[in-house]
Amino acid sequence: MPSVTIKPGRVQPVWAGHPWVYAQAIESQVGTLTAGCEVDVLDAKGNLLGRGLWSPDSAIAVRLYTRKAQPIDGTLLRSRLESALQLRRDLDLPNNETTAYRWVHGEGDGLPGLIVDVFGRQISVQLGTVGLWQRRDEVLALIRTLINPDVIHDRTPAKLAKLEGFDASLSNSQTGPSSSLRFAELGVRYNIPHELQQKTGYYCDQRPLREWLRAHGEGRRVLDAFSYVGSLGLNAARGGAKHVDCIERSAQAVDVGRQLAKDNGLAQVEMHQADAHEYLTQLPNHSYDLTICDPPKFSTNKKGVETALKRFRSLAAEACRVTTYGGELVLCSCSAAIKHPELSRVLALAALDANARAAITHRFTQGPDHPVLAGFAEGEYLSTVVARIFPR
Repeated sequence: MPSVTIKPGRVQPVWAGHPWVYAQAIESQVGTLTAGCEVDVLDAKGNLLGRGLWSPDSAIAVRLYTRKAQPIDGTLLRSRLESALQLRRDLDLPNNETTAYRWVHGEGDGLPGLIVDVFGRQISVQLGTVGLWQRRDEVLALIRTLINPDVIHDRTPAKLAKLEGFDASLSNSQTGPSSSLRFAELGVRYNIPHELQQKTGYYCDQRPLREWLRAHGEGRRVLDAFSYVGSLGLNAARGGAKHVDCIERSAQAVDVGRQLAKDNGLAQVEMHQADAHEYLTQLPNHSYDLTICDPPKFSTNKKGVETALKRFRSLAAEACRVTTYGGELVLCSCSAAIKHPELSRVLALAALDANARAAITHRFTQGPDHPVLAGFAEGEYLSTVVARIFPR
């Protein structure tokens, strides 16, 4: 078995449970290492820290699958898939109201690089490492054995594949006939065309926030900025919101959102095609009782955080301004580089800009079907704060 040895000063995170070994942390290697092969990870004294898959073209050279000297084979893969499936069953997923959920959340389920989302009778997968891509047939066969879906969609991003040194286009993007994703979440029925789907098809990670909006929407005027197909606004409407305006730049997403509102009998939801930030600047003060801002990722790494925080501050200031005093503002970040502390600080400054005061009442992250491995802070990538807005 080939092996790599970690530099003495870089052992602690891996020893404590972090599943990534960065290329710059490796001091030496023994044996022939080929892309996707199994490799043992050792400390400077030769103690085994774990076994993972080798990614020579990535900054993350090894992703650990086990802390033992055991093969990363069909037996291990099946065991992890079954454990992940049992966790979702324990979370009552799926159920009569929700048929969309994340079955495998990479490192959180002991399968680094693998994402599997369930949408009714359809499955979406992402194979995030060259080692997983080489084992694609085995992984898909296990999925069919354990769940037997009608369709499996391979949603591995070409950009990610390139970083890992493989060509995602060589795999079949879909096995089985399908024209759209049809599923239910919290009783809301969805039908999303494939050409409009993002990442694995739909953001299951925001379910806790959607549940909160359902419970707190009654009688309110709601703005859902950066709404995509309007799932947050739709849930506020299901909770009894008086009126919901959903703002989205994509014309197709707006059309789909309108159809979803109609299909679910939510006549109080209106979809508007516009740039959400620009739309906010044109609104009168105190227009909404509940303002939701869930923008796309402003920063993908630490280098872009300063610029991203400036954009967040400007956006949040406008959102504070259009929210009624006593109303609530929901601010979301889907970047692991901007978490709750950063989001809270930028909200404080934004409230100051808007001559208001923001008191945070709730914090959310991704739902429990997106587990985060202890010792792996990078796994918590979604941060949301809910704040009550008051006069300064």
